[in-house]
Parts: sequence; structure tokens; C-alpha cells
Amino acid sequence: MSLKVKISEDMKNAMRSKDSARLGAIRLLQSALKQKEVDERIVIGDDDVLIIIEKMLKQRRDSIDAFKKADRQDLVENEEFEVSVLMQYMPEPLEDDEIINIIDQTIKNLSASTMKDMGAVMNAVKPKLSGKANMADVSQKIKSKLS
Repeated sequence: MSLKVKISEDMKNAMRSKDSARLGAIRLLQSALKQKEVDERIVIGDDDVLIIIEKMLKQRRDSIDAFKKADRQDLVENEEFEVSVLMQYMPEPLEDDEIINIIDQTIKNLSASTMKDMGAVMNAVKPKLSGKANMADVSQKIKSKLS
């Protein structure tokens, strides 16, 4: 079952069970998916869905940080709930050892040695790690390897 179909089924189930909080989070995701399809006049696949979910997760995490600084616990809880709903559609995250192994292998294959090679390394590891690792953490790990 594709991710889009799973999301639609989960939305129907949330409607049936009258789970308004979950329904709202899934509707936000559905809206983002439809927006991408309409804007680019394409039918999106699982890879595109994962990219959209990653973007939404990053936005939620940034909002959580901002709301914590503003001491708005009610908004923090709402954003954390949306993160938990979105995370259900993400693949199982990789362990740190696996991520470092992929980064090391990519650096070796590209013969990267300086920070100038950072973009090339990121571009090479992104398809392998997208959806399976926090790309901000991956970026930091690459920086530490190249510096």
C-alpha cells in the first residue's frame, strides 16, 4: 500500500472514530500533498510524500523551539502531537553507526577531503538517508568528518 493510500485510510479512520486532533494533523498532511500535486501538475509517489513529511516535521520542530522560548506549553503540546502523527508515516530511522558508515563510504567514493566537497557529499547521501535520518544531524556529521 502506498503512503498516499495509507494516509487517506488513516484520515477516514480518524473521521469514523471522531478523533479531531488526529484528523486535523492528517488533513494538514493531505493538504500539503494535494498542493504539491496541483502546483507541479504531477502525481506524487512515496519519495515525494516522504520529502513533504520531512519538511513538515522540520517546520513543527522549529515551531516547538519557538513556542518553548515563548513559554507557550499549549502550543508546544499541539505541535508535538502533530510530529507524532507525521512520524507514523516515516520509515524506521537508521542507527548512528549505519549513518556514519554511509557517510564514510560516500566520502571515500567521492574522494572528498575538504569543506569544499560538503555539497557533493550531501547530494550523494541525501537519497540514501532521506526519511531515515535527520538531515540536519547528517550535515553536522559530514562537517565534522570533512573539517
